Amino acid sequence: MNFKKKTVRDIDFKGAKVVMRVDFNVPVKEGKVKDDTRIRAAVPTIKYVLDNGASLVLLSHLGRPDGEIKAEFSLKPTVGVLSNLLGREVKFCDDCVGEKAVSAAKALKAGEVMICENTRFHKEEDMKTKTDEDKEKAANFAKELAKLGNVFVNDAFGTAHRSHGSTAKICKYIPISVAGLLMEKEIKYLGDAVANPAKPFVAIIGGAKVSDKLAVLKALIEKVDSLIIGGGMAYTFLKAQGHNVGNSLCENELLDTAREIMKEADSKGVSLLLPVDNIAADKFDNGARRQTVGQDIPDGWMALDIGPKSIQEFSSAIAKAKTILWNGPMGCFEMPNFANGTMGVCKAVADSGALSIIGGGDSVAAVNRSGLSAKMTHISTGGGASLELLEGKQLPGLTALNDL
Repeated sequence: MNFKKKTVRDIDFKGAKVVMRVDFNVPVKEGKVKDDTRIRAAVPTIKYVLDNGASLVLLSHLGRPDGEIKAEFSLKPTVGVLSNLLGREVKFCDDCVGEKAVSAAKALKAGEVMICENTRFHKEEDMKTKTDEDKEKAANFAKELAKLGNVFVNDAFGTAHRSHGSTAKICKYIPISVAGLLMEKEIKYLGDAVANPAKPFVAIIGGAKVSDKLAVLKALIEKVDSLIIGGGMAYTFLKAQGHNVGNSLCENELLDTAREIMKEADSKGVSLLLPVDNIAADKFDNGARRQTVGQDIPDGWMALDIGPKSIQEFSSAIAKAKTILWNGPMGCFEMPNFANGTMGVCKAVADSGALSIIGGGDSVAAVNRSGLSAKMTHISTGGGASLELLEGKQLPGLTALNDL
């Protein structure tokens, strides 16, 4: 897809009151941010707006508080992190709507920035608008958010697939609504690069379930030269081929679907690679007994990672690529004894020299853990949004913005 939306570069921000949707949905433990990747990703757009003479109100969600005020989901811990990254004071308001929030927003001077409290502390933010009353409540919430400024910027790609008050509905009430630099970059790589990839194009898809990635697999078969399947989802495919998978993850109801995907890949000349060996465990535990097995998993055992021969085969295919898309780990990489497959693939992607696009929270976490993130072309901040874009779906948070 081509990016045909206005961005912050198309706006004169001098004297503007800007409301920006960011994705500060970051892991917080004991009041401290444990991974600031998403906050860092928003900094270029935040600096651009502030440096061009605007005041700035930042909106975000964190977690799933389900419309209730819960201290563990407060955005307050992000204030100090952003302040350090910007080298300037960041103010905080303990609500995102109402007189207090509006007054605090109006009081901001050019170059000043404020984070508002979690938008999902209000159930109207992501209300499932089934009745007319629900629709009116959701619309009123978006109207209240719109009182915080006169220009809206959406830089929260990670929530662009949600039609929420602060991501899409707010655009109805702020006429000037544009994309941030991160949103533009995400669409460029996940949209344009995948739509017109340099060949050979290799997609690496992992994770637990085929059902989570079914639409993506079907979409990618139309575009890729090679499709590598790892993680828990691989065992549905192996069982569909007639292999024994023991206690491994397997969606028996999708065996026919897996066969259809393999048949479709074959008919289009797509090389579909599955694990040829696996690391099996007698229980789901880092300290479990382990054995390296082939494509058949013994009864009573479960495959938790791909084996060394699979790493070698996958790496060989990756080395030939000019474009690589990676979404989903090869095994239970959170446990050190079952991380070799994911880390092996990570190294192969880093060493390939190809244009590499990493999408999905687990893949991003693995890349960050590997220390090889600097060797990747683009690391996406969006999980569900990345998948839906790859599937060819429209993203409400993007479509609501001003067209060029």
